[in-house]
Amino acid sequence: MQIFFSPFSPYVRKCLVTAHELGLSDRVQLLPSNANPVTRDQDIIAKNPLGKVPTFITDDGVVLYDSRVICEYLNEMGNGSLLPSGGAARWDALTLQALADGILDGALLARYEDVARPEALRWPEWRAAQLDKAQTSLAHLQAHPALLAPGRVDIGTLTVACALWYLDLRFPDFGWRERFAAVAAWYESFSQRPSLQASWALPPA
Repeated sequence: MQIFFSPFSPYVRKCLVTAHELGLSDRVQLLPSNANPVTRDQDIIAKNPLGKVPTFITDDGVVLYDSRVICEYLNEMGNGSLLPSGGAARWDALTLQALADGILDGALLARYEDVARPEALRWPEWRAAQLDKAQTSLAHLQAHPALLAPGRVDIGTLTVACALWYLDLRFPDFGWRERFAAVAAWYESFSQRPSLQASWALPPA
């Protein structure tokens, strides 16, 4: 199995964390990529017309995207329970994943505003609105502690952890820990999982 890799993509990290949780990490080969919102990577486009990471190639040569599809495939390959098979638990996990993906969507748009848009064309209010998605989503998690219950490990909680990792990486001044102490306490514990402590890098050229 192969995945187009970027060390700073939270969605690639989400897939690799999922693979690690399922004992599949050693079977996933990292492929170099240069995904960019403006200068698009033609090597990725040859496999995925969206030209985005993560793009995943199965052992049978089937191309999968985006992270939600890839993680579901990995869960099936590993006979895992990160995506419950049915009932309320499945919808809870998928909805929490969607919430965390939404945090990441907003954060990525704010990041692109900072680094991809020419300074003269930047729109501070729009950037602030994108980061406000993280603010309101973390407030929701703070107000509903059962969503981050101790011992809960599924695609939802793993995606939340990846979203918080990305906020720390790209927006160190966001200050979410000070405002959402319960979420911070959960993350302090949950982030000690080996999958979330792992790091990935391309092999030397």
